[in-house]
Amino acid sequence: MSVKVGINGYGTVGKRIADAVNQQDDMEVIGVAKRSPTYEAEMANELGYPFYAASKDYLDAFKEKRIYVAGMLDDLLKAADIIVDCTPKKAGYKPVYEKAGVKAIWQGGEKHELTGLSFNSMANYSEAYGADYVRVVSCNTTGLLRTLYPIHKNLGMERVTAVMIRRSADPWDTKRGPINSINPVLNIPSHHGPDVQSVVPEINIQTTAVKVPTTLMHLHSVIVDLKEDVSTKHILNLWKNTPRVRFFEASQGVDSTAKIMEWAKDRGNLRGDLNEIAIWKDGTQVKEGTLYYYQAIHQESDIVPENIDAIRAMTEMEEDNMKSIEATNAALGIE
Repeated sequence: MSVKVGINGYGTVGKRIADAVNQQDDMEVIGVAKRSPTYEAEMANELGYPFYAASKDYLDAFKEKRIYVAGMLDDLLKAADIIVDCTPKKAGYKPVYEKAGVKAIWQGGEKHELTGLSFNSMANYSEAYGADYVRVVSCNTTGLLRTLYPIHKNLGMERVTAVMIRRSADPWDTKRGPINSINPVLNIPSHHGPDVQSVVPEINIQTTAVKVPTTLMHLHSVIVDLKEDVSTKHILNLWKNTPRVRFFEASQGVDSTAKIMEWAKDRGNLRGDLNEIAIWKDGTQVKEGTLYYYQAIHQESDIVPENIDAIRAMTEMEEDNMKSIEATNAALGIE
C-alpha cells in the first residue's frame, strides 16, 4: 500500500516535505497546491508533481506563465488520503478539509487548539495513530523535545530553563529583520515552553527568546536541573542513542552555526539541510546535578522527518514509532 499524500502550500516547508515523501517507499505525492504562480509553482511542474491551484483568482496568471494546472484544490482533496498543510499560519483551510473528509497535518505556526494534538515522533507517536488532525510542532519545539525527551524519560528533570536565540528570517526572506539590531521577544515566557508542554505536559520548562541578525539557524542555550546527579558522559550516551541528534565539536573546527551549515553542504545534503539537531559535544557539561548545553536548529528542515512519521501514524501504516523513525531516517540519509 502506498499512501497518497497531497501538499497544500509549496514553499519553504512544503517543497521539502514533498521531496521527503517521495523518498519513502510506502507513500507518494499525488499533487501539490499553491495560490499564486511563483517560481516554486514552476519548479513543481518541472519536478513532475501534479499541480493544483488553491485559488481561482490566479488561474489566468498560471496560464500566462505556462504552469500546467491539473485541477483545483478540491480535486486534490478528493484524491488524497492525507493532506500536509504548509500554508501560512491562520490560512483557515480546516473547514475545507473537514468538508472533504480528508486527514490533515499542520505545522507549528498554528496553535495547538487547531487540532488538539501536537506531535513529536519520539514523545507521543501513539497518540497520533489513526488521528484525523495533527499539528507538528515548530522547529524550535521539535529541537527542544528531541534532546529533552530522552532525559525526561530516562532520568527525570526538575526544571528546564532555555533561551531561544532565533534567526530573524529564512535565507530567502528579504522582507524581515532585524538588520543591525538584537530584538528581545518581550512576550515572557516565550511560547516555546508551553509548546513543549502541549506534547509532554510533565516537562517543567520556562523559555525566553531573542531575535538576532542571522538567517542560518536558531541556537538554544539550555539549563536542566536533573533529578539525578549523573555524569556528562551519561547524558552524551543518552543522546548518542537518540535518533536525529548529531554531535559537533568546536575542537574539530565546528564552532558556529555557519560551520554546521557548511558541514551539511559538504556532506551533500539536499539543499544543504540538516534534519538532525546539532549539539556541541564539547559545550555540554553536568555540574552538581545541573546540565548545561547548546544546540542548533536548522529551521527549514528539522520538522521534515516528523511530518513523515506523522503520515505513517495517522494513516495507521506503522504502529511502532521506532520502526517509522528508522524507515524515515534510512530514506532521508539520516544516520
